Amino acid sequence: MKALIAIVAVVVVCFGAYKIWEYWDQTDQERAAKQQPTSESLDPTRLPGLDPKYEVLLQQARREGAASLKRWLEAYKTSGVAKDPRLAWIELDYVVMISTENPIEAKKVFARVKSRTPADSPVYPRIKALEKTYE
Repeated sequence: MKALIAIVAVVVVCFGAYKIWEYWDQTDQERAAKQQPTSESLDPTRLPGLDPKYEVLLQQARREGAASLKRWLEAYKTSGVAKDPRLAWIELDYVVMISTENPIEAKKVFARVKSRTPADSPVYPRIKALEKTYE
């Protein structure tokens, strides 16, 4: 009988230790997730590649819709005013805007942005988040 009680006690202690370790691991992962910058916490207006004086024109083009944003991209991308990584972020905004109207163009633009964006870019987490939708 003493042996049975000892075995049960050891099992209970091991189970308790396992639960404590599991709780610690979960809180550690949550803490690490909070510390990592995500695409939602990233302020795209602070990304390098666009002169701040063009930000007003960009915001106006966004308000006017996908067609206006496309015209803005065509005008400022070819002139060299907008550069990566800010350009990539703006193009991803355009992809999201047109995805319901023109999914084929959205996939093409997404593929171009993805092909030229390196893994260490601040835009890369957003690309990974959109990847399943646009491939």
